Amino acid sequence: MVLVSTSGLVIFGITLITLAVTSAVIAVCGLLLQKWQLEKQLKAFPEAPERHWLFGHVHKATSDEKAIAWGRKSVDEAMYALVFWVGPFMPFVCVFHPDTVKTILKTSEPKSENMYRFVRPWIGDGLLLSTGKKWARNRRLLTPGFHFDILKPYVDIFQESGGILVKKWQAACDGEEKQSMEMFSHISLLMLDSLLKCIFSVESNCQTVEDHPYIKGIYEIARLVGERFRFLPFHLDTVYNLSPSGRRFHRAIESVHKYARDIIHQRRLTLAAETTNSKTGQRKHVDFLDILLCAKDTDGKGLTDQEIFDEVDTFMFEGHDTTASGISWFLYNMARFPEFQQKCREEIDSLLADRTDDKLHWDDLNNLPYLAQCLKESLRFHAPVYHIMRTLTQSVTFPDGRMIPKGISVAILISGLHHNKNVWHDPETFDPERFAPERIQSIPTYAYVPFSAGPRNCIGQHFAMSEMKVVATIILRNFYLSVDESVPVLRRNALVLRADNGINLYISPRKL
Repeated sequence: MVLVSTSGLVIFGITLITLAVTSAVIAVCGLLLQKWQLEKQLKAFPEAPERHWLFGHVHKATSDEKAIAWGRKSVDEAMYALVFWVGPFMPFVCVFHPDTVKTILKTSEPKSENMYRFVRPWIGDGLLLSTGKKWARNRRLLTPGFHFDILKPYVDIFQESGGILVKKWQAACDGEEKQSMEMFSHISLLMLDSLLKCIFSVESNCQTVEDHPYIKGIYEIARLVGERFRFLPFHLDTVYNLSPSGRRFHRAIESVHKYARDIIHQRRLTLAAETTNSKTGQRKHVDFLDILLCAKDTDGKGLTDQEIFDEVDTFMFEGHDTTASGISWFLYNMARFPEFQQKCREEIDSLLADRTDDKLHWDDLNNLPYLAQCLKESLRFHAPVYHIMRTLTQSVTFPDGRMIPKGISVAILISGLHHNKNVWHDPETFDPERFAPERIQSIPTYAYVPFSAGPRNCIGQHFAMSEMKVVATIILRNFYLSVDESVPVLRRNALVLRADNGINLYISPRKL
């Protein structure tokens, strides 16, 4: 038996501690050196104000009105771009001028893992996050799913779901002159209802069934992702996964995945039983899942099960909350400006004057020019997506000669771009005439990007605009809108632009 002396144990312990301290010092020195190098590389760009030595600018990136005001002031002062630090060691270059935005968006650079990794457990490696050959191939395979011929029958689906909302609101008024309603909650259910029909051909009844599991899961995921980004320790996967928030996040992921997977499995069985003469059973439209299940390369190779799962989850992520936000803020802007609301309504009434069924057709969507102007201005004024992020695989140089080295993440601040006073005249004024035919040509390229732009633009933007036009038409056709001043509308940037207390509007039924 070998006996170890007390002094030997002490020396061994001191050695371990010394090694640990030395390793920590070396690691910290390495990080400090990296930080110094990054600061040197990015010194040509102004830095966002009020940087904290530990948190960087994350303490300013709250989701409230004060943070939005801070961001707007920073944009106005910097004009083109600035550096934003997440913690002491991770910089982002934020761009918000057409010259700098165009330089980034005209490339196919991948989305930034520093941000989007927080939603990757939900949406996987779909079009939003995939890169290289996989992204190019899948984009090509999915593009036919958003052709106008596929979108045309969706107009009836949008109206069907909108009709459910109209009946709900009319019943809620129950003979009253007006009733206060919170827009986000109702419009989100409407969007999910129509989206599930367009993706899966599923009657979810989510507008009338309370506590729908898929809806609860999506809302929980969105809330937790925003919470995680703002709390630096949660950026570490190990810490987050062990936390109560992390466990809630993964339970929500399991819930939405199970719902979607069950529907996909059932559709596979149905599709296998259908004939191969291009008919899809009794359905009158081809849905998104049909496109995914039937998509084939020139060599006959289709999407794998996992790719189908990821694309469905991605479309749910991109096509639900963003459109709900866009419509909710549009209704708010119409309530704020009754003169614009009435002009839209007169255009709608004129279009539908001789219709016994009071329904829109696909070709009608191009015959509502003023409504389209108001929608576009609302998407500028209240951009649903606050920013998008890319990671540079190669250095880029802006027109003014400033360069961002590869490896740096870049944030395209859509809201900052849309309100940049160096780009837009009087950007804080809501003015639909900006998008009138005689003025729209003067808007600089890449100054207006509610659906992003360039090769990685939103593949579903025509779907979204069509849906927004239909829903806006149905609501303005059936109701007058005014702001409920008793509930302040306070903007909040989560995954999409929301409002802290919701958007509460008075609705007054029209007698047609």
